[in-house]
Amino acid sequence: MSGPDYRAGRTLVSVTTPKHQIRALHTASTLTVYQAYDPAIGLPAARDGRFPETWKRDRMTWIKPSFLWMMYRCGWGTKEGQRTVLAVEIRREGFEWAVRNACLSHYLPGLHEGQDAWRRELRRAPARVQWDPERDPLLRPLPYRSLQLGLAGEAARRYADEWTVGITDVTALAHDVHARVREGDLEGAARLLPEERPYPAAEGMLAHLVA
Repeated sequence: MSGPDYRAGRTLVSVTTPKHQIRALHTASTLTVYQAYDPAIGLPAARDGRFPETWKRDRMTWIKPSFLWMMYRCGWGTKEGQRTVLAVEIRREGFEWAVRNACLSHYLPGLHEGQDAWRRELRRAPARVQWDPERDPLLRPLPYRSLQLGLAGEAARRYADEWTVGITDVTALAHDVHARVREGDLEGAARLLPEERPYPAAEGMLAHLVA
């Protein structure tokens, strides 16, 4: 099975993009998410195609299907502790299990029965979801949201040891896109972006995460 191509592509969005939608680089069986780490973790992970034993499986980890949101978070791979940017290809069934079992990270009247019920759900859930503004190549917020998925406990362990099928160091890509943005070549920057298409979420998969 051939993996995703990180060398060329573009983020496929439009003025009609729904406010809450999963967009990602994906194949028939996998989906790519992004994280950024200190080189002590990121380089061995990319070299071996799996997270090293020093990666803490008992700590919550956040994964992001949006490359540009990851760039916003890690400063194009320049922030301390986030200088190695990883594209992590994971199994779609694992990602979907996490989303279906996730709890929204904040209380939302009309979606939750009450704050106490939401807190109980949050404590039990192995994953949580935040919807943050998507970003353009200048890292400005857009009017629609990008999914951030936090994994803890069982979900974090399964992500590291069962769902992950490949890890690619895309730090050089981050720097290349950033260089074009700084030069004012936004079209050239867009051509380098991973091809993030709407993810074919099954009906009802996000119902408990959006109002």
